Parts: sequence; structure tokens; C-alpha cells
Amino acid sequence: MESTLPLDDRASGSPKRDGTLSQAGTSNRYVESGITIVRRGASEEERVSDGVASTTDGEAGPKREEGADRLPEGGQVTGAAQAKAAAPAWKNRLSTRIVISSVVALSLVLSMVGWTLWLSWQLAGTAAAINETGSLRMRANRIGLNLLRHDEAAQAQVVVDLREQGRILAHFAGDLPGRPLFLSTDAPLRQQFHAVTTRWDELADLAHEALVEGDSTAYLAQLPGFVAEADRLVHVLEVGNASKTTRLRILQSVLIVMACLGTMAMIFLLYRWIIRPVQTLQGGIQRMAARDFSVRVPVNNTDELGVLAQGFNRMADELQSLYEDLGEHVRQKTAELERQNRQLSALYGMTAFLNKPNDIEALCRGFLQRVMDEFHAAAGSIRVLDPSGERLHIVVSLGFSSALQESEHCMRTDACFCGEATQRGTMIIRDFRKLPRPEEIGCMRDGFQAVSVFQIVTPEATLGTFSLHFRERTTMSPRELQLLEMLGQHLGAALDNQRLSIKARQLAVAEERNLVAQGLHDSLAQGLNFLNLQTQMLGSAVQQRRWDEVEEIVPLLKTGVSESYQDVRELLQNFRTRLGEESLRKAVDDTIGRFRRQTGLNVELHLDDRDGAPLHPDQQLQVLFILQEALSNVRKHAYASKVTVRIDNHRDFGMSIRDDGEGYDPKEVAERSETHVGLSIMRERAARLGGQLQMCSAPGQGTEVSLYLSQSDRLAS
Repeated sequence: MESTLPLDDRASGSPKRDGTLSQAGTSNRYVESGITIVRRGASEEERVSDGVASTTDGEAGPKREEGADRLPEGGQVTGAAQAKAAAPAWKNRLSTRIVISSVVALSLVLSMVGWTLWLSWQLAGTAAAINETGSLRMRANRIGLNLLRHDEAAQAQVVVDLREQGRILAHFAGDLPGRPLFLSTDAPLRQQFHAVTTRWDELADLAHEALVEGDSTAYLAQLPGFVAEADRLVHVLEVGNASKTTRLRILQSVLIVMACLGTMAMIFLLYRWIIRPVQTLQGGIQRMAARDFSVRVPVNNTDELGVLAQGFNRMADELQSLYEDLGEHVRQKTAELERQNRQLSALYGMTAFLNKPNDIEALCRGFLQRVMDEFHAAAGSIRVLDPSGERLHIVVSLGFSSALQESEHCMRTDACFCGEATQRGTMIIRDFRKLPRPEEIGCMRDGFQAVSVFQIVTPEATLGTFSLHFRERTTMSPRELQLLEMLGQHLGAALDNQRLSIKARQLAVAEERNLVAQGLHDSLAQGLNFLNLQTQMLGSAVQQRRWDEVEEIVPLLKTGVSESYQDVRELLQNFRTRLGEESLRKAVDDTIGRFRRQTGLNVELHLDDRDGAPLHPDQQLQVLFILQEALSNVRKHAYASKVTVRIDNHRDFGMSIRDDGEGYDPKEVAERSETHVGLSIMRERAARLGGQLQMCSAPGQGTEVSLYLSQSDRLAS
């Protein structure tokens, strides 16, 4: 981030006054008549000084850190532009040499290997041809022997052998696919093969005549000539095969020699192109590691390693230059780290303070005092926006005169810099004296020379501003501005949490009041209605002097008053129920014991919580309320003699209350559910827990109330 300079260091230009506050994006700062406004969401930075503006890209922009763009000795240019200019041409690149040499070597090797494969294929075909030529002689002799025999089997074999001889000769000629047979295109070989083919054609005709006439004399007379021609063909094939074998061995020897020479050449080239330059660089790095920054490596190549050597030399120049000023740089960095540590400590301390339970005034006062101490401000204030967003109210102010506090206690957002900052962003006034009509500014009359105003924001809205006032001109670095903006965000989050906490407490009180009202209606309203009805009947009976009815009504009134009194006591005890340090087991035991004393009923308790985690205190309280409400319904409506309470606290939580009373018809209760507020209260409390409440009953079979809370629901609650 760019440093914020005093006002006098700004250049001139034309002012920029557009735009309103946006809550996202990077910051954009400019100075307007001595005012720096940080606006969120802008993409460029502009500064305006004394009514005129200058962009940060101009000649009069902010000063850069000393030594940031220092050139090495000799005025060499550094940076990405120099690296691009120093890149070697493609023909001088090391990668080009390696690729070309690899392609050449691969081409030679592939050509030699291909030649040897071709020769080996020829050798395989020639060997097959020699074998087949030998079979020609064997089969011709077998035909002659079978012709001497005059049985049908011999004649059939002659026909088969003749067909096979013709197939083999056709295969030699290349007319048939199948087993690879190879005959070279040499003239002697082709002439001899033609002679064998001619001889066999004549011999085959004689064999057919012998089969027809039964005389094989002519065939046997010509047979030695064919065998001799076949022998000469075998000899020619063997001579050609030996020649190819010799050539194959020569090619393999040449391939071995080429592999050795190529390996030696590759080793030499790798040593010259890569290993020796890398060793030179390694030696330079070792000397530099020993703090010998005067080392330079020779640049003998124009390839990548040559460029790397040039870069090493430039780096050595820069390191040598930086090492000479190392002490100053160390002091600067140490001071910067100390500032950063102080800022981080201030941020962490402020975060810890804001997370403590305080009311809003104490929270704001402590925040403002800490910020003023950290930035050595003479005064400060925290202002919040009213719901309309048009006025600012001072929550806390420190260091101001009584007159200034009174005049600015409540003011419009367009009446001062603090209000303007809520709309436009962070505002920094370096010198009130350089503003037009400074005598009209209240802060100036109170002796302040500079002010910085920052927003108090949440992700959803701007809540207000806090300001720091200084009696002398002051300059804040970008890190300090960023820290103050973050502190404003933390204060906004703390104030928002305070508001949410107050709303949550109000909601809880409202919900509890609703449950109290429902409980009063369920417990007292019906009883009071009964008493009212009996009182009217009593008055009517007295007027008409029906003393027997009076004697019947008076006990009913006494019973109604007693039950209402009992309901009131039970409600008071239920509403006063709070879980302190005791466990749920202790609270359940107390509730059941009180129920036994009130009703005299037999109550069995089965509680198993040996392997279950304890419920949250709020969950325990709601469970206890449901138990009390269920027992109250048993007392008032069930006419039971025995009650069983079962609580199982394992991975899931379950509770059931069962009685052996009269029960009820679920359909009838559903039709007049508005009179059974107690059931709705239990359902409401179960819903608040995130659990499931079920009620099972039938006339004459008692009633069971069950509460189930799954593991996921109890964790979510």
C-alpha cells in the first residue's frame, strides 16, 4: 500500500468529486482541500491538494521507498523488461540444441534398427523358403513312389501332393497369403526359380498322364532333373541367406559403434552445455554463501544458462549494494516489525476487549480510549446513525470542551466531516488551516489542527463513525489506516452483537410471557369460570330460598377455591424452577417428590443416564417444564392411582410419563383443542427443544406422554 504523505508534498491537477460509498473492493484515496477521503470500491488512486489533483502515476506521485529501484553498478536495468530483452534467440537456446541433437540421434538409431529389422525379416523368409524348397523335392519323390503303386489310396495321395506342390510354388511366386516366404529380386535366384517352376509344370503333366494311363515311366525319367533344379535353388537361397546374415552383423556392429560414439558425444555436449556452466554457478553460489559478494561468473554462452549467469551477476551486484547498507535496512525493517507488532497487539487487545460483556456506553468508551492512546490523539468521539440515516448522535466523546460537545451532540450527516465520512468513507484532514473558512469549523475553534474519521460498519450497513482529533499536523501510514478501518469493523460487529443480544433477550422474555399466559389460562381461567358459574347459581338459590341447593353449592365452591389455590402454588413453583449446579436427576427427583406430597399418588421413576452426555441447561429446563406440565395434567384430569416416569439419556434422549387413569378420546380432544392449552404448551416447549412430543391415550386405558430428542437435534439445540 502506498504511503500517505503530508499535504505539502502533493502535486497539482484537477479535483475529482464523484461517487458515493461502496462497501466492497479496494480503497481509493485522494486529498480535497487538505482532506483525504478513502472510498471503497474504486480501482484507481487520485490525490487532490489545495483544490487541485494529481494522479499517483504522475511525476509528483508519492515517494517510493529509498533503494527500492536502485540500479546495479554500470547502470544495468533490472526487472521483467530486462529479463525479456535478455532472453536468447530460439536458435541459441539450450532447449533447441538438446531437442535437435536428440532428434538426430533418434533418427539415426531408428534407421539402423529399421534396417536390421528388415534384414531379419528377409532372413526369416529365406529360411522358410529353403525349408519349402526341400519339401518340393521330398513331395516329388513321394509322388513317384505312389505312382508305382496302383491302389486307390496311393492315387489319392498323389492328387493331394500335386495340389500341395502347386500351392507352394504359387506361394513362392507371391500369389497366395500365408506363411512368409521370401525370394529376393536377384536375377540368378529368379532364373533358377523359373527353371524349377518350368520343370515342375512338365513333371505335373506327366504325373496326371500316369494317373490316367497307369504308366509312370515318363514321370520317373524326368524326376531326377527336377530334383537337381530344386537343389540348385536351395544352394542359391543359402548363398543369399549367408550374405544377408553378414550384412546384419555388420549393421549391428555399426549400431554398437554409433551408440558408443553417440553416448560419448552426448556426455561431451552435456558437460559443455550444462554441467560446466552449472558447476561455475555452483562455485559462485558457494562463494556468495560465504558472503563474498564480489564474485562474478564468466558468461561464455548465449543460451539459458548464459542468461542465468548474467542474472547471477546482476543479483551479486544488487546483493553487494544492499549488503553495504544492510545495517540501515535492518534498522528500518526492525522498526517496521515493531510497528506491525504494536498494531497487531492493539488489534488483538481491542478484539479481546470488545468480546467482554459490557454495555454499549462502556464498550464505546473503552474502545475510544484505547484507540486514542494507541495513536496519540488529543480527543475523539463515537457517533451512531439514527434509523433514518440522516442524523448522527454522540455516544461517547473524550477530550472535547463542554461547548463543543453540546453543539455537536446531535447533528445532520451533511453538517460536518464526521457525517460526510458515513457517506463517502474514511476522511483525513491534515490541516484545518488550509481549508476554506476554517474559523467556521468547531474543531478548529477548540484548538485542533487535524482529524481522522473512520466508519463503524458491519457487512450489511454503516452504523456510524469514530473520529480522532489531533492538535498538531499528523501523518498516518497506510498500515495505520488499514488498522483503524479494521478496528471500525470490529466495533461495528461488537455493537451489532449487542443489539442482537438485546433482541434475543427480548424475544425470550416475550416467549416466556406467552407460555405464562397460556399456563394461567389453562390452570386458573377454567377454575375461575367454574367458581363464577357456581356463585351465580348460589345467588339464585339464596334468592329463591332453595337451601338444599345452597348446601350442595357451598362445598363445590370450597373445592374450586382449594383447587385454584393449588394451581396457583403449582404455577409459582414451576415458574420459579431454575437449574443451578444440581443435575437433571436432582431436579426430577424434587419435582416428583413435590407431586407425591401434593397428590399422594404412587410415582415410579426409572432414570438411566450412565452413558449419555448431559443436556444443555436450557434443554434440561424445558424437559423439566414438560415433566411438570404432564404431572399437572395427571393431577387435574387423569384420576389415576399410579404414575410411571421413565428417562433414558443415551445417544438419544427420551422421556415418557404414563398413568393408569381414565384416559381420553384423542378425537374429542382434537375437536376442542383450544381448551387444552396445557397440551399446546408442551408441544411448544418440545418444538423449542427440536424434539418430538407424542401423546397416546384411550378412554379407560390411561395416558402416555413421550418426548424424544435425537442426538443431532440435541447437538443443534
